[in-house]
Amino acid sequence: MSQSNTRVGDIRVAAGEDLTGKEGFLVKLTHDWSVPEVLLPTANTDYALYLVIEGAADGENASLRPIEAGRNIRVKLDGTCDPGDVLVLADVATAEDKGKVRALPADPGTYRALAIAEEAGVDGQLLLCRPALLGDITVS
Repeated sequence: MSQSNTRVGDIRVAAGEDLTGKEGFLVKLTHDWSVPEVLLPTANTDYALYLVIEGAADGENASLRPIEAGRNIRVKLDGTCDPGDVLVLADVATAEDKGKVRALPADPGTYRALAIAEEAGVDGQLLLCRPALLGDITVS
């Protein structure tokens, strides 16, 4: 089947908040008056499926890479992890951690699994990982 008016690779979308310096963070696609924009996640279960390649000020276009299993990416890490760890969004209650990933915590809650770590990581590192949209994981 042939499709028209589609794109592969990086895209440019308006930042719905200041994403300056947020390269390597994950964002979610949303809208403002039906116009596409991206925001940092606000819940641990958000569909943050775009990687910031080049940040932008609020209202300006940011460069984003849709995450896909066929291409590994580097995402800003909160905490530490080991190869093979399931990665979820960092705690969105901490403003500076919104859009980062962390190893699946042992704390009870529901988390959206977004990737698998492909290397050991330390806090603040741009961690090599493989997108793996495994859905929600409930820890009890």
